[in-house]
Amino acid sequence: MAKKGVPEWLNSSLWSSSPSPIPDDRPPPAATAVAPSPPIVERPPPSTISAAPAPPLPIRPPSKSEINDLQNGSGVDGPGSVTPAAEDVSRKTQVVAELSKKVIDLKELRRTASQGLPDDAGIRSLVWKLLLGYLSPDRSLWSSELAKKRSQYKQFKEELLMNPSEVTRKMEKSKSGDSNDPKVESPGALSRSEITHEDHPLSLGTTSLWNNFFKDTEVLEQIDRDVMRTHPDMHFFSGDSAVAKSNQDALKNVLTIFAKLNPGIRYVQGMNEILAPIFYIFKNDPDKGNAAYAEADAFFCFVELMSGFRDNFCQQLDNSVVGIRYTITRLSMLLKHHDEELWRHLEVTTKINPQFYAFRWITLLLTQEFNFVESLHIWDTLLSDPEGPQETLLRVCCAMLILVRRRLLAGDFTSNLKLLQNYPPTNISHMLYVADKLRSK
Repeated sequence: MAKKGVPEWLNSSLWSSSPSPIPDDRPPPAATAVAPSPPIVERPPPSTISAAPAPPLPIRPPSKSEINDLQNGSGVDGPGSVTPAAEDVSRKTQVVAELSKKVIDLKELRRTASQGLPDDAGIRSLVWKLLLGYLSPDRSLWSSELAKKRSQYKQFKEELLMNPSEVTRKMEKSKSGDSNDPKVESPGALSRSEITHEDHPLSLGTTSLWNNFFKDTEVLEQIDRDVMRTHPDMHFFSGDSAVAKSNQDALKNVLTIFAKLNPGIRYVQGMNEILAPIFYIFKNDPDKGNAAYAEADAFFCFVELMSGFRDNFCQQLDNSVVGIRYTITRLSMLLKHHDEELWRHLEVTTKINPQFYAFRWITLLLTQEFNFVESLHIWDTLLSDPEGPQETLLRVCCAMLILVRRRLLAGDFTSNLKLLQNYPPTNISHMLYVADKLRSK
């Protein structure tokens, strides 16, 4: 069988570059591995609670002056800012103009966003919400959609983040509030005779609030440990500041509610790394009204994103045609199709099982292989592809292999595994360009 060649320019040193700076002042951490035994991701069931939500502040549309500024190349960053490249200005103009329409053309938005989004003016925050289906293309529906979802999340917090004592006190307070009995002195307290067997902390009943609460403890401890380790290089997530603590609490809330609404999956180690970019973008939205609801918005967008990767997190499906092992096999097949020489060297000659490096690449959506800013650029492309993020992710992973093919072809098992588990700095735009070239025609 003839070897399938790869253009030499793919490995040109012209494409190598230093990684983009992370949005903080500390060096990036070494990549860490994730325990290879993840379970399913289920979509939270629709809420049956109806409540009158307080209307939120709507997302601010880009103003005509901003569009004019962009078209004139002056930007919106104020005096002293560096003028972006003409290509970036043009792309930003297109995105802002598209977001200004009454009904947004998602096909056009996806096309533009796939090349990378500008970091300012809250554009990425808004575009991600649209790409993930959290917002309708019809701008007139945004206010009501956001009010409904944010109210629903508030009720999730009230119902799922309280311990059984708080639940009981709330129920009793509600009952006593309807009572005209003047003898009630402590409406929040239960008398000994009112505590049923199922309400007792030592009850082992399947309907016992306390029994279920204690079962959740191990999961909650894992969430707490992982959240504390989230991007230790960034003050936004790490440290003892009030801001970091508040952001850590928000991540814990989202992951805990997700775990409780999905008892078949609960929490899988590493989910915090997938949630972090979403929450970071939403919390840093310059529209303070939107930033205030970053936790609620991040929850629903996280659920939507995870739904597209659910089978990769289901341990029971590991050996099926939709599980993580098959997904990794598809990456292997993709590499073989586009660069059989490299595939043969990795899997036949050096006998490197792609699970050794691709498991983390795929399950954590490349968040650990590149610095934070670069991963945001990659996610713009993942979220904007109409075929879905998983297909794009596989092409990006294949491009990563092809871009270091010369080093891999010259290496043995040890050196190649080290290279792939600690992927070198690369030009992200070129990597995404190569990935797009691998698209099946």
